[in-house]
Amino acid sequence: MATEQQCEQALHALADRLAANNGSVRNAGFDRTLSCSLRDLGIVYAGRLKDGHLIDIARAESREAKVRLTMTSDDLLALVDGGLKMSSAWATGRVKVEAGVRDLLKLRSIF
Repeated sequence: MATEQQCEQALHALADRLAANNGSVRNAGFDRTLSCSLRDLGIVYAGRLKDGHLIDIARAESREAKVRLTMTSDDLLALVDGGLKMSSAWATGRVKVEAGVRDLLKLRSIF
């Protein structure tokens, strides 16, 4: 099980990677609140996806958001370091995604 500090660092690394990879006009105007619940640690992080960037990452009390992710801390680290692909993690149930259909389609282009 990963630590809280490792998970926070992973989320910031993901934010940096999204910022570096962004350059697509298709993400312009995409602005959604996002929460990431880590089942094994019992903590929630929140942030905002804005124009393909992940910003304002902080620990949160509530998982209320337009896009809600649920996973274990180890799966978060594996997703960020590239050892686990988002599509296969979602298909196998390792990552649960709660979002509207249009948001799910947009997330595919971001992640």
